[in-house]
Amino acid sequence: MSDSTLLQVVAAQVHYRGAPLFEDLHFTWKQGEHWAIFGDSGRALTGFLETLLGRALLQKGTVDRHFAAMYSQQKNKEGQVYSFRDLMALISQDYQIRNTAGLQNFYYQQRFNSEAVDDTLTVSAYLQKKSPSIPGPWTVKKVAELLRLQPLLERSVLALSNGETRRLSLALGLLRQPKMFLMDQPLTGLDQESRSAFGDFLEECIRQGIHVLLTTNSQEVPSQITQVARLEETGTLTTWERKNYLIPISSEFKLHWDLSLLPQLLPAIPRSEGRVVELDQVSIRYGDKLILDSFSWKVEAGERWRLAGQNGSGKSTLISLLIGENPQAYSQKFALFGKKRGSGESIWDLKRPIGFVAPELGRFFPRNQSLQKVILSGLTDTMGLYRKASEQEESQAKAWMGFFKLQYLGDRYFHELTLAEQRWALLARALIKNPQLLILDEASQGMDEQQRELFRETLQAILLHSPMTLIYVSHYDQDVPACIDHCLNLGD
Repeated sequence: MSDSTLLQVVAAQVHYRGAPLFEDLHFTWKQGEHWAIFGDSGRALTGFLETLLGRALLQKGTVDRHFAAMYSQQKNKEGQVYSFRDLMALISQDYQIRNTAGLQNFYYQQRFNSEAVDDTLTVSAYLQKKSPSIPGPWTVKKVAELLRLQPLLERSVLALSNGETRRLSLALGLLRQPKMFLMDQPLTGLDQESRSAFGDFLEECIRQGIHVLLTTNSQEVPSQITQVARLEETGTLTTWERKNYLIPISSEFKLHWDLSLLPQLLPAIPRSEGRVVELDQVSIRYGDKLILDSFSWKVEAGERWRLAGQNGSGKSTLISLLIGENPQAYSQKFALFGKKRGSGESIWDLKRPIGFVAPELGRFFPRNQSLQKVILSGLTDTMGLYRKASEQEESQAKAWMGFFKLQYLGDRYFHELTLAEQRWALLARALIKNPQLLILDEASQGMDEQQRELFRETLQAILLHSPMTLIYVSHYDQDVPACIDHCLNLGD
């Protein structure tokens, strides 16, 4: 090992989340190198980061973290407890928000409830509370400026949009004063403006002496990166210097699923005609912040809409109205399927014809819920299954698991699944009720390139078969299925 080597993995046999991952992993990270890693397996990419961080099971081989040698010597001399992880930060895709009591016991709907929002810290207080005692260049003021968090500092962390929460997580990583900064798909969930600004963020990190390694897709390699690698599911790494890296050309794509099963999974049923959504001069406010201002929108049965807009523009708030999770809906001129909100319908009546997927949903299922129970919970519109399913319902769930090739994971706890497996399970949960309106909010977030392409084409095939109405949120043009025929851009 040369003096410039910061971290080296040699002949590593790695188990991750209870299953074999890599048989013979080799990787060397040297002084001055900044890495982007891509590949077809999201599980392999996340497992690779966890291996570097020492949180995966190493059965053979070695991981030498030379960057921590001087720190270890100093702490040993001072007789202090330490870890090499003191010098590392990992921004994962599974971030957790806690309330003022320090508990992560929220349910999904609370992010739209003003009383629940008051039970979480503000962004400013959250950053102050998470600041470690390790000295370094990063302060709350500095990370807030770098990541454009100043307008959000007095807002509850629970009220942040998905992209705003990603920026908060990057700020928390910097406050650890890391020497080695690992980021798992950091561009996911960011709007175009935030993705463009991410290069400035990396540049400042590197200027302050941080070495960065991020997982990404093959099309999004920031210019600040010096080394690029493709990680195979087996653990084989193909590496390039950034200047020699060419974006790979996509190969011909084929769907994995048996589409002949769709008539059985989504049988023809009477569909509503006329207007599915009607909002007339709707205004939603949280404290002093006006999220939607005299907003009007109409969606007719069978239309397929893309919902776009910058982080914080009100997309999630609008969707919360549609799925019955926002209590402010009752004071607004707002109708679903021709029925005005507050006209006597129950929340369950409202939810019954709607299927909904958002990546953050996965964080709110109790940890004792299996994959099959999560899919079945789509029939009851609850965060988990709390009654015995009928034979017919279990048959439906197994049919969807078979369609998405999840049949061998039915008894596995949902939280133990890979992010890609969770995304397919959430889609099955939304579709099991054969909805009249399907709402997908960044539904393929966290999937690798191949899986995102598969998700897009799967959705296209389903919508060619079914006349269901669609509202689809994505920051990426390449993730939008061809059947989309309308677009609403909030903020225009």
